[in-house]
Formats: sequence, C-alpha cells, structure tokens
Amino acid sequence: MELGAAQNPNPDPPISAYYQTRADHHAVVSSDWLAHAAAAASSISDAEAAPPPSPGSNGGGVIEEFNFWRRKPEAAEAVAAIMALTAVIRSSRATTMMELEIELKKASDKLKSWDATSISLGAACDLFMRFVTRTSHLEHEKFDAAKSRLIERGEKFGEISLKARKTIAMLSQDFISDGCTMLVHGYSRVVLEILKLAASNRKLFRVLCTEGRPDRTGLRMSNEIAALGIPVKVLIDSAVAYSMDEVDMIFVGADGVVESGGIINMMGTYQIALVAHSMNKPLYVAAESYKIHLS
Repeated sequence: MELGAAQNPNPDPPISAYYQTRADHHAVVSSDWLAHAAAAASSISDAEAAPPPSPGSNGGGVIEEFNFWRRKPEAAEAVAAIMALTAVIRSSRATTMMELEIELKKASDKLKSWDATSISLGAACDLFMRFVTRTSHLEHEKFDAAKSRLIERGEKFGEISLKARKTIAMLSQDFISDGCTMLVHGYSRVVLEILKLAASNRKLFRVLCTEGRPDRTGLRMSNEIAALGIPVKVLIDSAVAYSMDEVDMIFVGADGVVESGGIINMMGTYQIALVAHSMNKPLYVAAESYKIHLS
C-alpha cells in the first residue's frame, strides 16, 4: 500500500513521533512496518518499567557512560556523547534493528536534554544517528551482523573524533610563521592545541588574548598559554580594533558550525571578524567536524 508523504494511514498509531517522521520521510508505509514499529515501541516501554541495573553493570546508563568519558581531559563533551552512544549499542538487548534504533534515539534525546544549551553535544548526537545508523543495507543483514557493524562504525567515529584536535593542530602549522602575532578570543581547547604544537615546534610568536567578558574565559586561556612558555598579553574586549594593526592573524574556536558555513561562538566573535575583514587580517576558525549542526 503506497501513500503520499503527507498522508497518515493511521490517525492515532501507537508508535513514536520519531517513527512517524521516518515514515513520512520514506513516503511508503506498509501495515507490516507499522506493526513492527508498534511492537518495538511496546518492548522498549516494558524495558523501561524494569528495575534499573546496578552500578558498574553493562547497562549502567547512557549518562553514566557519558560522564565517564567526559572526565577524560582529551575528550570533549561531544566525543563523550559519541562514546556513550556506542556503548548503548554494545550493551543493548534489542533483538531487531527497529528496537535498537528506538533505544538509540531515546539515549540520544536523554544526552541532549542533559545540557540543552550545548550546541556541540546536540550536533554530535545528531551526527552519530546519521553517520552510524542511517544505512539502508543494514536492514537486509542479520541482526547480529548489523549490530556488530554499528558498533564498529560507532567506535570508528569516536576514534576519528578523539584525534580531531591533534589533526587540526597539525594542519594549522603552515599558517603560523616565526615572529607573527596572533589574536585569540575565548577559551578553545582546539586553539590551545594549535598553539601548543607550534611552541613544541620551536616557532617564535606572541599571542594577544581578549579578556572574554562576562565569564572572563580569556583570562583562563591566557594563563594556559603562558604555562606553555608563549608570550601572551591580555586585552580588554573593547581594545580589539585598537590592537588589530599589530595582529597578523586571528584564531577562534566554535561551539557549532551551521550548514551555511557560519559559526556559533562566544559573544564578541562577530565584531572581531568585522574588524579583521576591514583591515585585511586573516581569521581562522578551528572546529572539529562533529560540531557541524545539521538542521
């Protein structure tokens, strides 16, 4: 039975909005498909009614796994989310792909609600769901083989994400020359990794670091830059235009990257970009690919 994308064969189906959306997207819904979705949703509800697992067990929960990875200094929140979602697949007791996808979607939503203000966390969860699970040929494999493939993809995605900062730092070294002056704005672990690698390569440069009000993240950034043995000077935010003449380049991080190529970052980034553009100073945004926000 074929239906138009805007039609709904069952006005009150016992399935989640997530699967209704997916049904509309594929534009073809069979009665068997709806029956499988209803059964999967029912089994997930039964699982939620069961007593919670004891701490330390494989099913400890996506938030516990997320916090475990988040405590590691090399893992950003987004990377921790990717690792946690991979652990959900590994410990899942689902017996069909549909049950597993519903379980993953619930875990992803739980992570995003943990910090609704984190753009990179939401983007990483969405990218994980697209990159790892959105492959149609998985539906034609046996479930155990498909699950193993999902775990493999999740681990690969996490491995790539963990290496992202070092990869960006390595690629950025060609932009930094001896004797240059860089302006940085806000606290960015990616930018810090770039500066750390440049200093370890014995490049001679100095850094101007904005104060970063109202949370003064620039002071934290300047302290960590100074700890690397790099000459650093703190600027009040309103002195950016005044000091731009002595700047050779600007490095900023990003909380998120939107599909148009624009970035979401701390307050003041836009005005720095405008001043840099008017004075022909290059501005580089250092951001990991898992921060790309897909609408």
